[in-house]
Amino acid sequence: MLTDPISDYLTRIRNASRAGHRVVNIPASNLKKEMTKILFDQGYILSYKFEDDSVQGNIKIALKYNKLSKEPIIKKLQRVSKPGLRKYASADELPRVLNGLGIAIVSTSHGVMTSKQAKQENVGGEVLCYVY
Repeated sequence: MLTDPISDYLTRIRNASRAGHRVVNIPASNLKKEMTKILFDQGYILSYKFEDDSVQGNIKIALKYNKLSKEPIIKKLQRVSKPGLRKYASADELPRVLNGLGIAIVSTSHGVMTSKQAKQENVGGEVLCYVY
């Protein structure tokens, strides 16, 4: 049993990219699926596939690397809100990551989105993680 499935999700992606793996398998949940869609839309991963073969299902994520230097595109995945200390931000207090070069993934009442989208829709929520 995992106490923090989002942290496990981020750690699996981080470890696979550092080890140079092309594909990583992660146990699925609705929140993880939404986070994966955001990572794909923002260009941090190459592709993804949802497999519903078992009870829980899996997410297959193809990681993206720089063609010349073979460095992973995702430099850092940082968990912000943890089970022991939740971090919430209103629409005006949403963080900018690396002066707008990175993204912050936020869970709002309108769904999971980036901090830029949340500011446009004028909603706040729980800041899940930073990606850059």
